[in-house]
Amino acid sequence: MSLTRRQVTSAAFAALPLGALAAGTAQAAPAARRPRTLYIAGDSTAAQKSADAAPETGWGMALPFFLHKDRPVANHAVNGRSSKSFVDEGRLDVILASIRPGDFLLIQFAHNDEKTTDPARYTEPWTTYQDYLRLYVDGARSRGARPVLATPVERRRFDAAGNALPTHGDYPAAMRALAAEEGVALLDLQALSLALWQKLGVEETKKYFNWTATEQDNTHFNPPGAIAVARLATAELLRRRVLPGRDVRRLDTEIPVSWITWPPATA
Repeated sequence: MSLTRRQVTSAAFAALPLGALAAGTAQAAPAARRPRTLYIAGDSTAAQKSADAAPETGWGMALPFFLHKDRPVANHAVNGRSSKSFVDEGRLDVILASIRPGDFLLIQFAHNDEKTTDPARYTEPWTTYQDYLRLYVDGARSRGARPVLATPVERRRFDAAGNALPTHGDYPAAMRALAAEEGVALLDLQALSLALWQKLGVEETKKYFNWTATEQDNTHFNPPGAIAVARLATAELLRRRVLPGRDVRRLDTEIPVSWITWPPATA
């Protein structure tokens, strides 16, 4: 599936950092003063949600709360995309047309790569999944940006004994291997989130996922869950020395859920 020119333009505009939108037609700042932007390529677990999806919240929506204002976030993650379909729809091209030297590209996929019955999205962990991830890594590097791989955040799943269960098969291991092979910083969100769900337990984790009066969603987050995962991601960006300490804030501070906002749904 290919995006139309209008769809690609709209997607690029929607994912611009807030400061870029506010600048309007003003002359661009000199390169030395331009903030280094953190781009996100991913799926629904990270994506920006609109008001009609609330309280569902992507962790990318909470990431700016932990970063200083001179480190803007351009969240290009989209519901339902895999590493393959994101590329096939031209969405990686949109990012690569905007990304600049010194920027970052954070890449998190696997939830939809796992859909074996859907040839538009399915990838095999040790072959096509890695091949598509390399397109992101190589594309970022070719433009002087730094790629960062993030294993897929875990779903909420427990066995009868209350043990949090991994759900992503070989995909996290395949990404870890690729990160080591390519010398790319890795945020192991799968391992970190699994440990967090284990710590919280069966009942408490319901407060972090999109459980409502009409839905029991064990994949997508509500505001507390998105904030918790964004905190994990930021701590790893710091620990892996992707970002220096001066770029990070509020890691040990409670973030009010009221800070999460959902823009109006677009037609």
